Amino acid sequence: MFAVNEPLPTTQVIWSEQMMEYRFSETHPMHPIRLELTARLCKDLALFERANLTLAAPPVATDAELAAVHEPRYIAAVREVSANPDIPDEARGLGTEDNPAYAGMHEASARLAGGSLLAADAILGERALHVVNFGGGMHHASASKASGFCIYNDAALAIRRLLDGGVKKVLYIDVDAHHGDGTESIFWDDPRVMTISIHETGMSLFPGTGFANEIGGPNALGTAVNIAVPPRTGDAAWLRAFHAVVPQLAEAFEPEVIVSQHGCDGHRDDDLSNLRLTVDAQRQNALDIAELARRLCGGRWIATGGGGYNTASVVPRTWSHLVAVASGKPVPLATPVPRSWRDYVLERYGIRTPESMGDNAELWWRSWEVGYDPADPVDRTVMATRKEIFPLFGLDPWFD
Repeated sequence: MFAVNEPLPTTQVIWSEQMMEYRFSETHPMHPIRLELTARLCKDLALFERANLTLAAPPVATDAELAAVHEPRYIAAVREVSANPDIPDEARGLGTEDNPAYAGMHEASARLAGGSLLAADAILGERALHVVNFGGGMHHASASKASGFCIYNDAALAIRRLLDGGVKKVLYIDVDAHHGDGTESIFWDDPRVMTISIHETGMSLFPGTGFANEIGGPNALGTAVNIAVPPRTGDAAWLRAFHAVVPQLAEAFEPEVIVSQHGCDGHRDDDLSNLRLTVDAQRQNALDIAELARRLCGGRWIATGGGGYNTASVVPRTWSHLVAVASGKPVPLATPVPRSWRDYVLERYGIRTPESMGDNAELWWRSWEVGYDPADPVDRTVMATRKEIFPLFGLDPWFD
């Protein structure tokens, strides 16, 4: 991804053990063990020792900062439920089965948000070219409601900070198995932001939205892009769908910064989706987004985490690959997972984890240029999106 003589990108990783305070309960799928084990694996792979990589602890976002995308009454409601967890506010999604209330919820959520704001400031201040906040990616939170394990939408806050800092256009790419509905809704009618979400169709998966005909508000038609792939979509079809839509629209939109959400719950061993992806495909996708940022945005890229509920065997490997890609030296898929890390997970949590950083998958996919197969449900998904969006950018849905 970087030429031999090209300097490695200045990279910042947002991390602090305080981020693990985002903890709904010991049995909730969004358990902070996934953050702990990701950071530990990065350390054991010596990623945090790279000379071009620095760690930064996230601050707690202020109410004024959160109000850039969230309604003040909603922020006040989060504070109230955080102080009184036994009194839920279900109308705002607080204290529900998905988003159980707990003491300190506001501060824990605002810290994750502060991490992505710090990432935006690093880009604006040219202190980093790439920033990774694997504790972020809370893409279901809308302006006035918590949803899908997400309280404050850190990615949306980072995008708003970039725009307020003078960036003219931001491309948001969401590869979580679930539709990035919250981020999309916040920028629904803002022509400066294109949100692209590739996800399992809402016909079979929460939140039940994100279809091809959801294309943005009247002032921003075509800037909401949805690729709703069917259940059981695997690596080859998923990568084909991504490459049949995202690079073409990215080039047409001409963003100055890319913000991406790398939920890895589409993995075949994750119980919260019906996709059939591997770590290998998710790593390749990070490489693809990094290349888009290099080619279109001078490298400026903020990458967040997101969903991912196989907390030991999948999430740490996927997000360690993301950190390695962002810092300019990808970890080969055949790399052994450090024995020290596997032993720790077994002794501490009783979980046996994979021995390799990859899943030994076959990643070849059929290019869209080879042709459209109307009998293929993924091809029909791709064509539905291309027909809705491509003409709005002067592109031909059949050939571009």
